[in-house]
Amino acid sequence: MLTHAWGILAHPKREWQQIKEERETLTHLYEHHVLLLAAIPVICSYIGTTQVGWSLGGGTTIQLGYLDALGAGIVFYLVILAAVYVVGKVIRYMAKRFTKPPSQSQCIVFAGYVATPMFVSGIVAVYPLIWLCLLAGIIGLCYTAYLLYLGIPAFLGISSEEGFIVSSTTLAVGVLVLEALLSITVLLWGYGERIILSLFGS
Repeated sequence: MLTHAWGILAHPKREWQQIKEERETLTHLYEHHVLLLAAIPVICSYIGTTQVGWSLGGGTTIQLGYLDALGAGIVFYLVILAAVYVVGKVIRYMAKRFTKPPSQSQCIVFAGYVATPMFVSGIVAVYPLIWLCLLAGIIGLCYTAYLLYLGIPAFLGISSEEGFIVSSTTLAVGVLVLEALLSITVLLWGYGERIILSLFGS
């Protein structure tokens, strides 16, 4: 897992070929890559939220208790896992139009590895400043775009010309997913306690 995670960041073109040759299954992908790397932003957010607190500017800080943060973390983790699957389904849907479309399993595996920079960028949540998390998310998204344009011909077997539409659409969906995750992050980690109190308070 760590070899692929480092390889996809350091030398992605070569790593895409290696991953393709391994013919990885969805079960193996989630067990050895997604489940572990998706825990990075969750664990870092948990630490940052309970120990430091979300800084909203102007001296305002929101800090969650351990149990509230645990509940928010579980929801956040499940959302991330679902997002990988959804993006993989989008890639599969867009690729159906081509002569030799990749399988659904290949597309989800591809989405799992493409998301690696986004997972790693979650490290900054240890010190949860909104502008810092946003900057890290943008950098992660830019590198994800690079992995998309390299990986579609190398891993999915779609030509660069044909793959441009798939890449662009997937990137657009990725932006929407990122925005949704950032919104959920702020709501769960920043305002989780207030939401819980408003729902269950007297």
